[in-house]
This record gives sequence, structure tokens and C-alpha cells, in this order.
Amino acid sequence: MTFGESISTCFSKYASFDGRAPRSEYWWFFLFTFLVSAASGIVSETLSGLFSLGVLLPSLAVGARRLHDVNRSGWFLLLWLIPIIGWIVLIVWAVQEGKEPNRFSSTASA
Repeated sequence: MTFGESISTCFSKYASFDGRAPRSEYWWFFLFTFLVSAASGIVSETLSGLFSLGVLLPSLAVGARRLHDVNRSGWFLLLWLIPIIGWIVLIVWAVQEGKEPNRFSSTASA
């Protein structure tokens, strides 16, 4: 999945927490949100805050779908609230290859 395709997919599935997201979709969208947030933060903190608020729901949705791809519940995103340890666990899961088959769907992962 390319950079543009992943952004398009994440915004078209704005609040869809079901299904799966391959690694490329998750990481390209992560890069997009990071770059746009940094660039808008240079222009205005308010603009950066508005952008971050606007992509909060699609970021949570793609995170849940990414966890589904590694056969984990989307509720594990709550580990983000646990400093350091929770962050490390979520990053490790986010870089793993998708598991086939798994309980969330039969969509192939990249």
C-alpha cells in the first residue's frame, strides 16, 4: 500500500473499528499525521491542535484495525495510557506481521 492509498483508506474508514489494517497502512498514516502535525505546529499551535483533534478518531480506528491484524483486540489500545511499558508493547505489536488466519477477518495483510 502506498502513502496516498493508506491516507485515503484511513479517511474513508474514518470511524471503522472492524476489519484489519496492514503494517503499511498503519505506518504510512502515522507518518502522515506526524508530518502534518509538525508542519502545522510551526505555523500555529492552534492549527496543530485542530488537526490532531481531526485525526484522533481515524488514528484510533487504524490502530484498532492494526491490532486486529496481529490477532489482538482493539481494546489493547488502552495500553497507551501506561507510560513506557504500554508504549513498547503496542509498538512491538504494530511492527509484527499480520497473522493468518485470525479471528477478525480473512483479509490478507501486507
